[in-house]
Amino acid sequence: MTDTRCGFVALIGEPNAGKSTLLNRMVGAKVSIVTHKVQTTRARIRGVALQDQAQLVFVDTPGLFSPRRRLDRAMVSAAWSGAADADIVVLMVEAHRGITEGVQTILDALQDRVGHQTLVLAINKIDRVKRETLLKLSEELNAQRDFAATFMISAEKGHGVPALKTWLAEHLPNGPWLYPADQIADLPLRMIAAEITREKLTLRLHQELPYQLTVETEQWDEHRNGSVRIQQIIYVTRAGHRGIALGPKGETIKQVSIAAREELEKFLDRRVHLFLEVKVRENWQEEVERYEEMGLEFKDGDT
Repeated sequence: MTDTRCGFVALIGEPNAGKSTLLNRMVGAKVSIVTHKVQTTRARIRGVALQDQAQLVFVDTPGLFSPRRRLDRAMVSAAWSGAADADIVVLMVEAHRGITEGVQTILDALQDRVGHQTLVLAINKIDRVKRETLLKLSEELNAQRDFAATFMISAEKGHGVPALKTWLAEHLPNGPWLYPADQIADLPLRMIAAEITREKLTLRLHQELPYQLTVETEQWDEHRNGSVRIQQIIYVTRAGHRGIALGPKGETIKQVSIAAREELEKFLDRRVHLFLEVKVRENWQEEVERYEEMGLEFKDGDT
């Protein structure tokens, strides 16, 4: 019998570095929200991928940035916690942006935040720069930290991803698998459904509004014919935001509902009846329950 391997791989980096895109490609299905807007990943989403006899449990952490609000601080705390709990930490850096102030802050923090874990560098979006620029960036980053390996990838197009996945699988500790072979995420379906709807809202709405809203799956009813009825509530912090989410004559929420339903049907491989409601909840970002729903820690004393 062949020995199996299993372990946790944390993906860290600045917001919008491509962590969610890489996670989804590794897993082979969308388990994490992907948008061009930063700071969209809130919960530490665990995607599960198989490579030969290894099971890779990916932790897609929120992007690391300078926190201002309680929710920001909870997201950054979750990111570093995910890195501390992992067997391998993959730092993702955007090739065309290089060593930004944010990347430098992460590099400096790695010394104290990451101990026994294997550290790997993944330079993403390599199609945006010339080879000479890539090599120079790799040299500069490796001069600062002791990376066990460096990979040049395009998470969006898949370039270099198989080699990275194979390397990770080969360097995980020996041990039994933690999840069934057909499981791709440890998030409940209700939360994945809420994340899919939040992604569609984020893509469609004004730049500032998405960070002031959250989506919760209130009801999930399985029907005898195999279809599912999903009822979700979109919480916003102001009455004016409710109008933006609904749109003129309800057109915005209608289009969001159609897009979310279509993706849910692909993900679940069955008919979905999706019902969305927008409610004003001014202090949802200060409620313990909302943080628990997102898998984040609510710290007393934060504001």
